[in-house]
Amino acid sequence: MKQDQNIKPPNGLVNVSRQVRDTQLDHTSDLEQDLVIDEQAIAFVYNGISHAVMMATPCDLKDFALGFSLSENIIDQKSDLLDLEITHTAHGIELNITISSRKFIQLKEKRRTLAGNSGCGLCGIESLQQIDKNRTPLNACQTLASEVIEAALTQFKTQQVLNLQAGGVHAAAFCDLGTGDIRIIREDVGRHNALDKLIGAINNHKLKNSNGFILVSSRASYEMVDKTIAANINHLVTISAPTSKAIAVAKQNRLNLISFARAGRYVIYA
Repeated sequence: MKQDQNIKPPNGLVNVSRQVRDTQLDHTSDLEQDLVIDEQAIAFVYNGISHAVMMATPCDLKDFALGFSLSENIIDQKSDLLDLEITHTAHGIELNITISSRKFIQLKEKRRTLAGNSGCGLCGIESLQQIDKNRTPLNACQTLASEVIEAALTQFKTQQVLNLQAGGVHAAAFCDLGTGDIRIIREDVGRHNALDKLIGAINNHKLKNSNGFILVSSRASYEMVDKTIAANINHLVTISAPTSKAIAVAKQNRLNLISFARAGRYVIYA
């Protein structure tokens, strides 16, 4: 999308210069401004110790900090996150997160175990063992009504503000279980980041997870299924395809997984 260089772009987008080359007309446009999605390195630092660095869109960072901490089992509940300080550096953004002593001790023990098995050969075995997180299976529930899914899909694209302006952006929305109305939506260059932001937003806005379902613009990968289960939400609807691991984990944990969601048609996998 063309952008006036004198207008500050919305949070999550940046201005860049571009030229358009039309090979059929053998013509190159003058330099013009364009909006693209912002992507930066976001470091998660817990009680002074660096834990992970994600490439993400630097908006809704309070939601991101909480959602990532919850979905990665670093904390169990919002009250375990005691403080958050956001620091902008020359290399990216640091999320300096203070968590409860009890959860920090558990995090250090997990890191110590991984570090102790980081030699060649052993690190691969340990990493594979870490994949199955032994989530508590969800309570059984009825599947979503077709009209509810259709209502959510109708609203979904128009509420993706960043994607409408720049493209290349994933979205995750929390939709009302009875009507399909979108209660809250988050966007990011990464699909799992968008979902983490949404999980954080659900908790920060004190929405009841049993009253809604998640709709995402991406495929249903293992991590998307796992994060939905971690959020204790019974339904995940995706625009694109599922993976075999995602289907297996969804069935194991009683997650209602619906993919290839379109107006008038969708596929139930679990």
